[in-house]
Amino acid sequence: MLSSNEAAALHPAPPVTESKIARLRVLAVHANPKIRESVASSLHTPDDVFAALARDPDDGVRSCIARNESTPCDVLRSLADDRSERVRGFLALNFFVPADVMESLAGDDSAVVRGLVKWKSSLARA
Repeated sequence: MLSSNEAAALHPAPPVTESKIARLRVLAVHANPKIRESVASSLHTPDDVFAALARDPDDGVRSCIARNESTPCDVLRSLADDRSERVRGFLALNFFVPADVMESLAGDDSAVVRGLVKWKSSLARA
């Protein structure tokens, strides 16, 4: 059985090209929120597109931004007061969220969000 590193070496991801970035920009404004979610989930989405999608009206899109480990810290920070519990919950689970945001989420109105912050904190202590 192959390790994950060995499997990755056998099947490298295609290079990120300017045309791929251009496609992400086009798809980020698509009418279908599922397509925008795909862009929000990409590790190669440009920072300005992340920022725009963080203001998307669809909470599914914003949730993908909140859980994406490539999302810039300032964009993650902008989601700390999102109206959606789902978005704030995914934000609480992202290991790249700044400490000040985690402190804010620890006092969230939602028991679910507070519970996710507590659970993630317990992982760090383990």
